[in-house]
Amino acid sequence: MNQGETPAATARPAEEPPDGERGKPEETADGQDIPRQGAWAARRDLLAHAPDFVSTTLAHRDQYGQTGGVHYGDQIFHFGGGHAEPPRPASGPIPPAEAETLGKVFRGCPSFDEALAHLRRDKVVILVGGRETGRYSAALMLLHRLGTARMRSLDPQTPFSELTGRTDAATGYILRDPGLGRGHPLRMPQLLALREHLERCRAHLVITMEPSAALGDVPFVRWEPPSAHDLLHAHVTAATGEAAWPGLCGLTPVKEFLDRRHTPHEIEQFALQLVAHHRGEIDEERLASYGETAVATLVSRWLTEEKPGMRDKAFLISLAVFDKAPYAVTAELSDGLFLRLHKIEAPHVHPVIPVFRAEREERLRLAHADGYFTTEATEWGPLEGKFCARYQDERIAPLLLEEVWNLHPSARPALADWIRDLADDRRPLVRTRAASTAALLATADLSSAMAHLIEPWADSRSPLSWLTAANALTVSQLLGVTAVSRVLHDWCTGDAESRRWTAIRAYGLLGPVHHEETLAALLDAVHRRPPDEFEHAADGEHLEPPEESRQLADALQLLLLAVGDPVLTALADLLRTDRAVRPHALLAFLQACQQTDGDDTDRPPVLDWYARAAVEEDTGSARRLVTFWNSLLADRAHHAQALGVLRGWVRRADTDPGTEAALASLLTALIETPPNHRRIGHLLRTVRDGQGMSPAAARLLAHLSLD
Repeated sequence: MNQGETPAATARPAEEPPDGERGKPEETADGQDIPRQGAWAARRDLLAHAPDFVSTTLAHRDQYGQTGGVHYGDQIFHFGGGHAEPPRPASGPIPPAEAETLGKVFRGCPSFDEALAHLRRDKVVILVGGRETGRYSAALMLLHRLGTARMRSLDPQTPFSELTGRTDAATGYILRDPGLGRGHPLRMPQLLALREHLERCRAHLVITMEPSAALGDVPFVRWEPPSAHDLLHAHVTAATGEAAWPGLCGLTPVKEFLDRRHTPHEIEQFALQLVAHHRGEIDEERLASYGETAVATLVSRWLTEEKPGMRDKAFLISLAVFDKAPYAVTAELSDGLFLRLHKIEAPHVHPVIPVFRAEREERLRLAHADGYFTTEATEWGPLEGKFCARYQDERIAPLLLEEVWNLHPSARPALADWIRDLADDRRPLVRTRAASTAALLATADLSSAMAHLIEPWADSRSPLSWLTAANALTVSQLLGVTAVSRVLHDWCTGDAESRRWTAIRAYGLLGPVHHEETLAALLDAVHRRPPDEFEHAADGEHLEPPEESRQLADALQLLLLAVGDPVLTALADLLRTDRAVRPHALLAFLQACQQTDGDDTDRPPVLDWYARAAVEEDTGSARRLVTFWNSLLADRAHHAQALGVLRGWVRRADTDPGTEAALASLLTALIETPPNHRRIGHLLRTVRDGQGMSPAAARLLAHLSLD
């Protein structure tokens, strides 16, 4: 990878860590053991699962009746009867001008034609559609197209059993979203009785409902609004005339607007801007900027208005975290956020989560999101056929999270607790999105994101949490949070072990884009402690390095593999001159040699590195790689593992001629010293398969004249 490339440029599907990267298990907060994840595998998870941006409190109090004969202040006491309620109007008139104005811009569609046929025949039609899809406008126009002179809007709380008493002759009625719970669904006999009454008094009724309503066995019409193009055309040409439309619809801002999903209200507002542009009141740049304003308005409306409800609000936030991730994961985890938010807003009310409900399409419509099938990257390889969801406008996810965090601080405890819970999930996708979300929140308010999320992770007893903190700081730095550099350097050279681990891992991940700063900080961390005891292992004995040394080596390994020659050159020079750096550099190089990309057709990265240097006659890089190999084979702590790596490469050469050719070139350079001559000769003679000596080993022996 070149110095200017970002980690995302080398993203590969996540896979099972190779044997060289497996280690001691880590324990999560719930006591479960998770195998320690190596640096290279953790980096792949971060790259594979990170998002593309590398995205009213109601007090319900119990009311109690009271008996007695005293009236204090503005309290009202009722005696000798039921609780008195002020009478509510059964219906209200709809001004005729409203229907006439709407009729000038309304456009029909197949579902409108179907509903109109039902209404003419049955006197009543149930129109089922999502919020903000124009259901009410459609209901109004259904009555208007029938020529109804009088129209009234019924109280949504009107029970179905009372509708016959609240409708009269030659009037069109609209009943919007009546309260139909699962315990009180609408039944066919009720609808038949209502239809009989409406026919008798020559009235018509349009009922609009959301898809979640309990409709039982009654027929309904699914409302699908006209296309955004048709709606925009209707609103614009009503003001400009038909001749202006071809030129206006060809504008880039208009094309971009129509590429995304919008509600009829948003289309109407954009039409006003487009008409203003046609009249010369605003320029094209301001017209284009309306999209950003519309996104901000949409997000604010989602969070502050009574609808969508709390559960749907939680889904919208969850989708912002898991944008372009499997829908099932987004929906599953959104319920956990809903429970936490509900506990803050209504702590004494038990929340209800409907388990079985056909709501996916309606939720995606509400979120202005697309559903699509794709391949999911997992640690077992790619899985095809996953249904994923993404916001149509990529600006929604980061804006939504920022607004929740900064403008609705009452939600912070629930959101932070939910994100911390995500970080303990066993799925790499979920853990990585928790870290990415913390990073995005850090761009909005670094101090709060550090206090609520990143510092608790870094101060945890679980290395898995340290990794999440490291990923969060890494993405924060990539997003341009300038103070993160100071945090990383202070933690890397500080006294808190867990924070030091976190910073070291973050530096390793940041190496490809900040390799000079990263290497300098890692070397500062190396020099703050005396050489580790694993350097002094007896001949043939392998001592496990301390955890901090392993992390320093992991970070240096990532730098070596991601940056390449500049880091190799610096470490090769220090290998001879710096006693404190030497053991960490050797361990980092050994781990880099153990690394594979998981594809049997690819050479191991370090062996491929040497082969490319030899072909390109890059004698400097080839010489430094040989220097590291000679040092590994001569080192008492590592030479047994180094020989094991070579043995594995020989076995791979049995099925891969490219590996054999590269290995032949490397071994030729290594056997120039007598000790290596003996070691490699013995190694090749003892590499066997099920039928005897490895064929590749035999050919290499002959090539090196070691027979």
